[in-house]
Amino acid sequence: MTVPTDDASALYFGDVIIGCEYVSASRRVTESDLEMFTEISGDHHPIHTDHEFASKSTFGQRILQGPFGIAVAVGLFTGFAEFVEASIALTDTREWRFLAPVFVGDELTLRMRIEAKRMVSAGDRGVVQRRMELVNQHGKLVQEGITGLMMWCRGLLMDESTPG
Repeated sequence: MTVPTDDASALYFGDVIIGCEYVSASRRVTESDLEMFTEISGDHHPIHTDHEFASKSTFGQRILQGPFGIAVAVGLFTGFAEFVEASIALTDTREWRFLAPVFVGDELTLRMRIEAKRMVSAGDRGVVQRRMELVNQHGKLVQEGITGLMMWCRGLLMDESTPG
């Protein structure tokens, strides 16, 4: 079941349904993204920074650093407005695979499927396991993995007295 993301109302842990799928809007990768992520990550490998070096590589051009895709997937997730209110924190990233390069100019879209969920012992929140798939403009799966999202239960939002 694919859930539309327009006209969405807030989802809390108990509202999330295993098997539901969500598709984000797309995001274009820019030259500035590559430059900024290179500085932030400190990964100045010539496959990312040197046009001539990269042109002779198996990719034929510069590629974005692998972790850039994870960052974009997490960013695209924030476009799912229904999750914003009850989201607490990313809990983990597992089984992340880098399947194809990401290039400047690519249009990336996030496909997300709810795989599992469990309550935590405190009883006021739970963790939702999401399969995240980053897809380019050609429909090619470039990265995928599982991420956990801690969410509040309905009516139990963190108040000012709760450490956070």
